[in-house]
Amino acid sequence: MHVGRSYGLFEFLHWTRRRIYAVAAGAILVTGLYQLAGWHWLSLPWPVLALLGTAASFIVGFKNSQSYGRTVEAQQIWSSITAASRYWGLVCRDYPANTDVTQELVTKHLAWLAAVRYELRAPRIWEAAGTAPNLEYRERSFDVEERRFPLETELAAYLAPDTVTALLAGGSVAAALMALQSRTLHDLFASQNLQLLQYADMQKTLKDLIEQHARAQRIKNFPYPRQYAIINSLFVWLFALLLPLAMVKEFAGLAAPGFMHGQMGWLAVPFSVLIAWMYLALDQVGESTENPFEGSANDVPITWMSRTIEQELRALLGLPTRPSAAPDGHILM
Repeated sequence: MHVGRSYGLFEFLHWTRRRIYAVAAGAILVTGLYQLAGWHWLSLPWPVLALLGTAASFIVGFKNSQSYGRTVEAQQIWSSITAASRYWGLVCRDYPANTDVTQELVTKHLAWLAAVRYELRAPRIWEAAGTAPNLEYRERSFDVEERRFPLETELAAYLAPDTVTALLAGGSVAAALMALQSRTLHDLFASQNLQLLQYADMQKTLKDLIEQHARAQRIKNFPYPRQYAIINSLFVWLFALLLPLAMVKEFAGLAAPGFMHGQMGWLAVPFSVLIAWMYLALDQVGESTENPFEGSANDVPITWMSRTIEQELRALLGLPTRPSAAPDGHILM
């Protein structure tokens, strides 16, 4: 997540430059054939471009709206996980009489947070984080902790080596950790170290955390519908590549004195690039926003949120805290 004032203009232009190159090449080709080769038939009437541009505007707006909605929902999910984690720390401190059990329950919860964020940051084939512009920007501007260190190393900070090995040998590490938490609560209740209402309250908190995890998995594993994604990109690129066919005729028909006489058609190149870039940039922004856990600059900062939760819970129990995740430049992961 970008936590600076805004992306810089040149930074944004550099990120989108590949699309600028493509539309500039198309505009130069069309204008050159019109101006130099005399292919005056190489043009389109404005109503055709207007209809295509209107359709592209609607579908780009729809995609960006849906992408933003997915990001907002992801933020809400992790806000709920943060609230439930704080409550979990309080009840773990106040309910069990054994402080060693309190620390065990909180430490397993921190391990669960780590397992969840590693699961959410695992790459998917439809995500945009692996595209050339986003990879280049990540290498230049920020780092993703979950790509640098394996899950085994992160879990070793919370759990015993044999527990880590057993968890990694199974299926979902996060689900297995929740099963361990539930078993610990059951044993505490069976040994009368938890009262019935306390046991029920702590199990309900686990249930809330599991529900939020499932909501995050839905966003991670179910992408923006591919049929809408391809239609969006197709319409936008069609509009961008056909735009010079309408603009060159309009500019060529303008009267101009001096050295620009008969050369006004070349103005179609910069104006076509500018207008097409507006559509293509919106499309690229929507593409890079629709998956809020992919490890891109527009992600929900789940690593920072996990570290913040960890600091709060450790402080609550009087334990040493780990360094928090500081922004890498203006990007907070």
